[in-house]
Amino acid sequence: MKALIFNGALERRQESTSGILSDYFAEQLNQLGIANSVFNLADSGIPLFDSSLSRIPNSVKIMNNLFLEADVHFWLSPLYHGSIPGVMKNCLDWLEISAKNSPAYLTDKNIGLVCWADGVQALQGINAMDTIAKSLRAWTLPFSVPIVKSGLFETSSSRKLSSTYQCKLDLLINIATTRTAVFETLSGRS
Repeated sequence: MKALIFNGALERRQESTSGILSDYFAEQLNQLGIANSVFNLADSGIPLFDSSLSRIPNSVKIMNNLFLEADVHFWLSPLYHGSIPGVMKNCLDWLEISAKNSPAYLTDKNIGLVCWADGVQALQGINAMDTIAKSLRAWTLPFSVPIVKSGLFETSSSRKLSSTYQCKLDLLINIATTRTAVFETLSGRS
């Protein structure tokens, strides 16, 4: 099983919320013995989506390969003005180049969704990602983690995740990896 951690934020600092969450997912997956990679949108060089290009940009080819090779995804996003960042949606739009693959897009991939917000509106970002994932023929998990950022860390000066959110993120990882393992066994891919 391969896992992809899609960091949909434009934060480059390792101590940023997206960096801390990406690292947490990678550490937990490593402990489970699951191969994983982090796709940092901020470092990807993905251009604006343009279906009229005669040549697909190399950064887009790399991104598509990572997304298609992974069996399970974890999409992490901040909430910006009621939705996910436009650059994250732009990146996902580039999956259009896989439309003629067999199977197309992200068919049957399991996707866990995490969104954080300063207030209590993070579920709006979860809903946006859910709609996109389903449009790409993926399965979103029946459990997601909308985060109220003020409760994410143990203290306001700490960058250690609170036990409440560690439990929620661990549950998401457990559901995603178990569901993917069962699917692989049933489909004969394991």
